[in-house]
Amino acid sequence: MGASIDDAHVRGHTPVLYQRVLHALRPSAGGRYIDGTIGAGGHTYGILEASSPDGQVLGLDLDPAALDVVKDRLAQFGERLHLRHGSYAEMAVFAGELGWKTVDGVLLDLGLSSMQLADAKRGFSFRLNGPLDMRFDPTQATRATDLVNDLSERELVDLFTKYGEEPRARQMASAIVETRPLHTTHELAELITRVVKGGRRKIHPATRVFQALRIAVNEELKALEIGLDQTLELLAPGARIAVISFHSLEDRLVKNFFRRESTDCICPPEHIVCTCGHQARLRVITKRPQRPDEEELEANPRARSARLRVAERIELA
Repeated sequence: MGASIDDAHVRGHTPVLYQRVLHALRPSAGGRYIDGTIGAGGHTYGILEASSPDGQVLGLDLDPAALDVVKDRLAQFGERLHLRHGSYAEMAVFAGELGWKTVDGVLLDLGLSSMQLADAKRGFSFRLNGPLDMRFDPTQATRATDLVNDLSERELVDLFTKYGEEPRARQMASAIVETRPLHTTHELAELITRVVKGGRRKIHPATRVFQALRIAVNEELKALEIGLDQTLELLAPGARIAVISFHSLEDRLVKNFFRRESTDCICPPEHIVCTCGHQARLRVITKRPQRPDEEELEANPRARSARLRVAERIELA
């Protein structure tokens, strides 16, 4: 019997779009799957349950703390679970080390975990006061405080515009340069709130700036591009990739990748004859992104921005 949402609740973690992910990936006995962002292990738990008795999961995460939690939480699955400290941009290397030439499904859940947001020392949340860190991998060098205090005003404007789509990027960058050094999340959030004083907003004024800094610190979009390319080489015919994104930059990147790789010719429209030689390697399963239903949103309001896109690997003609 497949895992239910109650299984995940019992284990103290509510993964986003849990049932839809399992339905999309169709885990089965003997299958090999990659969870490129294992987090607290909720989706992996469901995949391992549904692929009993011998399905396997390669679980990756840049956060060593997450891997420690999952190691204990999913200990019951023993050698069926392979944990590695690293990025989904390296999934082909890790799969190769296991002798996996192909896999039967890949999941990328691109959101922050509740554990990361709730830990003030990690610096991801503007609601908790802590150091401006924002590193998924605490062993890497660059922190958010380095960007905030070292980049020029022009570079900060570009960063907030490109990765945060922040309409007031120039005012915010100017205020930061005039005020720095800034070392804590509350210092930065309070400064931004003063810059954007007045008016009614659906989101906190610091939301887009914190998003932009986190993306830049962890080079998230670059890693996503590399990871998506690698899935094409790893997925067996009929295998699926499921991606959960939480903001428009990620979702747009995934949407465009799926569109390109489900099209035979990608030559510019002015080309009368195809010269690219490109062949479709994916079939898009979700024509529009799937969103959480009201029941899930009531249980987990943070899932509101989640969007799931799914595609299936096809044989080359």
